[in-house]
Amino acid sequence: MEAKDVILLLHPVFAVIIVFPLIGIVVNRALQTRQRRLETKATGKSKIPPVVGQEHVQLGRWLTGSVVSIVLIALANDIFVNILEKQVWKKSPFQVTFIILLFVATIISQILLYQAKQKKWRAIFATLTGMGLVILGCQDGIYRKTDQWYISHYYYGIAATLLMIFSLAILPEIYKDKSNFWRKVHITFSCIALLIFIVQGMTGTLSLLEVPLSWQEAYIQQLYQQNCNTQTCIIQAPSLPKKSE
Repeated sequence: MEAKDVILLLHPVFAVIIVFPLIGIVVNRALQTRQRRLETKATGKSKIPPVVGQEHVQLGRWLTGSVVSIVLIALANDIFVNILEKQVWKKSPFQVTFIILLFVATIISQILLYQAKQKKWRAIFATLTGMGLVILGCQDGIYRKTDQWYISHYYYGIAATLLMIFSLAILPEIYKDKSNFWRKVHITFSCIALLIFIVQGMTGTLSLLEVPLSWQEAYIQQLYQQNCNTQTCIIQAPSLPKKSE
């Protein structure tokens, strides 16, 4: 494999090694935290240790950071491969500069979101981080499959990431709110995000089958003729040897 192939595989590798194990642990801690809360409310005590709540919060913060990071890796790979192959920096240097600054601004916004204490600043940095991801996702070179959005790894990934960012931003409000409104919002969004992550396991596998490695591109281009109007690939039948008379 070439270097570009290794970079291409960083996103799925990090997802398998870091993100999906974290999802399992976070869900486990969430169920234990809820079970302990219910048992304590009913009987005044629980065998589940109090530390599970703190672990759930800490691991959830790590999960959000990991999800944002692998999304940025995937976006950076597609965008900069497109820039290099089409020499965009020569045609539009301002666009390339803007993209680089946008990556930097998104990363800084995510870091500041972790540090922010006041509600308004958490809302601002969460919004900036989400906007940065969405704008970067609109750049040329991103493998979006807009015509088949219902099985698009990109659209589900962005949706799950935005939900994770929002959950991180409202985290302090969960413990301040006596009405449990924000807790219910957090549970609802987390359940939706979990379902999306399950779908991501399938759409991600599909994307790995559809996106060729560098050594496969030339061969695939010879076999397939791209129809830009219908977004379908027509297989060209190989020429058969002539029969000897």
